[in-house]
Amino acid sequence: MQAWRDEWFATPLRSATALLWRGVEAQHRVATLRLVDSLDDQATLERLLDASKPPLPPAAEGLHYLLATPFRYRSPHGSRFRGGTDAGVWYGAKERETACTEVGYWRWRFLIDSEGLRGGELVTEHTFLQAQVKGAVIDLRREPWSASAASWTQRNDYGPCQALARAVRAQSKATWIRYASVRRSGGTCGAVLAPQALSLPQSHRLETWVCKVTATQALMLHDEDRLTIPIEA
Repeated sequence: MQAWRDEWFATPLRSATALLWRGVEAQHRVATLRLVDSLDDQATLERLLDASKPPLPPAAEGLHYLLATPFRYRSPHGSRFRGGTDAGVWYGAKERETACTEVGYWRWRFLIDSEGLRGGELVTEHTFLQAQVKGAVIDLRREPWSASAASWTQRNDYGPCQALARAVRAQSKATWIRYASVRRSGGTCGAVLAPQALSLPQSHRLETWVCKVTATQALMLHDEDRLTIPIEA
């Protein structure tokens, strides 16, 4: 049974603009540098890897790679608003702390899902980017969508949200979905379905954070900013 009524799509859409934070693991140059003995070889390897990448969807051409990457690759593993075979989705959070919590949770999932790692700890470095999304939005915190809040806020069952995203693409002109964070109480997140809704603000911000996860918590560090994130499965 679907979590919404078809007539909800007749509700007039609002256009909204938001700045959203996203954190991604900063590893691509480190990974290629481990494989070569010179910077020239590393540059050649980067060019070969770039040539082997799947093409960008036309709507994502010209975007900064941190904005375009989710639309280029289709992971077989689903996420909250994207099934394993669905088109790409760019996720971000209104609050930097919410974005950190999301990163910490998924690093923790990687740790406990890896038999050889779950008894220890994992330290990674991440680039945090603030991007702008602008366009017609479906806000799951507002009526009529809020009537199914329990379906949108399942901690581990993403089926209702994935089905909704497919319906939005098919039945609506909305380019993104705004929803309550499941990992951080009071946080707000955005799932961007259309790459043309994304851009970099004129004075965009890039930050480098270090994340350390154990079986019970994530520690996030950037300069003097420090966050301790208890993990709830």
